Amino acid sequence: MDGAGGEELDMEVMKPLIDEQNSDAISDEEHENNFLPVEKHYQLDNEEGITFIQTLTHLLKGNIGTGLLGLPLAIKNAGIVIGPISLVFIGVISVHCMHILVRCSHCLCQRMKKSSLGYSDTVSYAMEVGPLTALQKRASWGRYIVDFFLVITQLGFCSVYVVFLAENVKQVHEGFLENKTTPINVSTTSSSSEKRSTDLRIYMLCFLPFMILLVFIRDLKSLSFLSLLANLSMAVSLVIIYQYIVRDIVDPRKLPPVLGWKKYPLFFGTAIFAFEGIGVVLPLENRMKDTTRFPQALNIGMGIVMTLYISLATLGYLRFGDEIKGSITLNLPQDIWLYQSVKILYSFGIFVTYSIQYYVPAEILIPAVTSKVEQKWKFLSELVARALLVCSTCAVAVLIPRLDLVISFVGAVSSSTLALILPPLVEILTFYKENLSLWTVFKDIFIAVIGVVGFLTGTYVTVEEIIYPASTVLANATESISADLNATNLVNGLK
Repeated sequence: MDGAGGEELDMEVMKPLIDEQNSDAISDEEHENNFLPVEKHYQLDNEEGITFIQTLTHLLKGNIGTGLLGLPLAIKNAGIVIGPISLVFIGVISVHCMHILVRCSHCLCQRMKKSSLGYSDTVSYAMEVGPLTALQKRASWGRYIVDFFLVITQLGFCSVYVVFLAENVKQVHEGFLENKTTPINVSTTSSSSEKRSTDLRIYMLCFLPFMILLVFIRDLKSLSFLSLLANLSMAVSLVIIYQYIVRDIVDPRKLPPVLGWKKYPLFFGTAIFAFEGIGVVLPLENRMKDTTRFPQALNIGMGIVMTLYISLATLGYLRFGDEIKGSITLNLPQDIWLYQSVKILYSFGIFVTYSIQYYVPAEILIPAVTSKVEQKWKFLSELVARALLVCSTCAVAVLIPRLDLVISFVGAVSSSTLALILPPLVEILTFYKENLSLWTVFKDIFIAVIGVVGFLTGTYVTVEEIIYPASTVLANATESISADLNATNLVNGLK
């Protein structure tokens, strides 16, 4: 999964995103007067630009994360037939929207005489050149909209990571305790039961100080070696997961081909969350040595990603059926250390990736706080702001301690906006003077409508599931009653 220069992967991807945010506060006149305007930071000289292989590696890393591990449950929410088909459909549309964004950026660069544009600038300039006067007057809103959803997306990823870490480490810890002590009487059985029921939120709070210390590292290059180890550990974990799930596949005819539409929005949220890489598309394209090869790199990279998604999602559901959990790692055996090590390795990778995802919202939000503080307090205020931002992601995880719902909610709210709603609208605004065909207009409106419907239904169903988790509560109550009955029967038998 990691090619040449892999250890610099996340640093190269994230830095242009920050440069783009910083450029918003500088006027065009200031850009022209600067010796090295911010736009030039995107377009490196050939010696410094990233190669085709590096770009491909970045695309893979930008799309492969916790969303991949949640896709088998997404297939369960759609059905064994409609799920994979829908995943292909959403993947193709997402890749098409990435191409739209690149094409619009190129066109607007020529019109506005810019060397390169990021996502927020592309949306802003598209509104500026569009046909509607109301949008032209509020073109700057485009930047704020994209920045807002970028911050929500990145912080949402961080909250997902907190839940993922807590659930996997909890399972490893409790598996270790169960293997270490074999219950031989009622008291030890009761003690073991209490250990197994340790609240997930306790594990989240245990991770909090370590995550705060991690984000105090402000220079991403200091994490280069850890980032390389994280990428390798996640790659090894995926190989082990594949070799386990292919060994015992359930007959597909035993699984429902289509599930009710009530659960489908949860599938949509998780699926669109998985295709989380649109935010890095333009920065990568702007940093390539040979930008003419970027469409090829995008197609190859996303083709690999889609193959990985569909295969793991389908095989994972076929392997575990209705028992599939929010992350497929949670279905791996707890009594075999090879599979426990998978949870540890992937958790390490996600822990390091937390600081990478945190970098963008921190660099957007924290300067606004420190700018209002006296110089002697700036460093301390930055540390406090960083700690509070981490606490906010942990608070969301504590409030919604279900991995599948956090993933679906973030996907429905922010990923659908950035990946499906904005790109087709930007294409209409950018090319409306060039006699767009009715087919193109219809296609763009159709994609945007899919995004809006997914946004509304996915958000509604997820919020409803969070507030009224009827099925979960019922299942937990049934398990609790069953456990109580078993314990009572055991006591009576001993008497």
